Amino acid sequence: MTRRIGLLGGSFNPAHGGHRAISLFALRALDLDEIWWLVSPGNPLKPAKGMAPLPARLAQAQHIARRAPIRATAIEAHLKTRYTVDTLRAIRRTHPRNRFIWLMGADNLAQFSQWRDWRDIARQMPIAVIARPGYDSDARGSTAMSWLRRFVRSARQSADWTNWRPPALVLLRFRPDPRSATLLRQADPLWHREYEATCVRDPLTRRLIV
Repeated sequence: MTRRIGLLGGSFNPAHGGHRAISLFALRALDLDEIWWLVSPGNPLKPAKGMAPLPARLAQAQHIARRAPIRATAIEAHLKTRYTVDTLRAIRRTHPRNRFIWLMGADNLAQFSQWRDWRDIARQMPIAVIARPGYDSDARGSTAMSWLRRFVRSARQSADWTNWRPPALVLLRFRPDPRSATLLRQADPLWHREYEATCVRDPLTRRLIV
């Protein structure tokens, strides 16, 4: 059976209630069956310093996603992909029966043009951009948006995204949520210590992440 799945990538360092809130909002707005949180082994655009171990980040993400149609996965580690463009291509190849839409915050759209082969990402699947406080103006004025603007679809049609031919972009308005991983790390830099001895199983690959 074909499933409608949203993909939300990130370091999740750590995952928090804001991730959950925007995911559940997108789930409703886009009429999704579930959302996959792609917990990155290492974001090429972020420094390695201060990055918690992958098992800890995945375990925390699974804790935050509990009892929701959200699957936190480290599938990129299994696929051995480093860049989003390669990850999406591999996921589409390994899960051909599903329909996927890429989810990202306005902060990511603001620097989307720095991503490797970002136009190819847009050509692979529709993109839903979720508003984030303080980033909307930068996102709308970004290099990527100047190219993507011609492909913007009405938010009123967001549930029909499987009928869109990529590139296709929809901008979703969401109530401001001030929570961020940066603020959480500042409050508790050693948040990951409680997961030091954790051995977590990936829900997609069924492999243990250690």
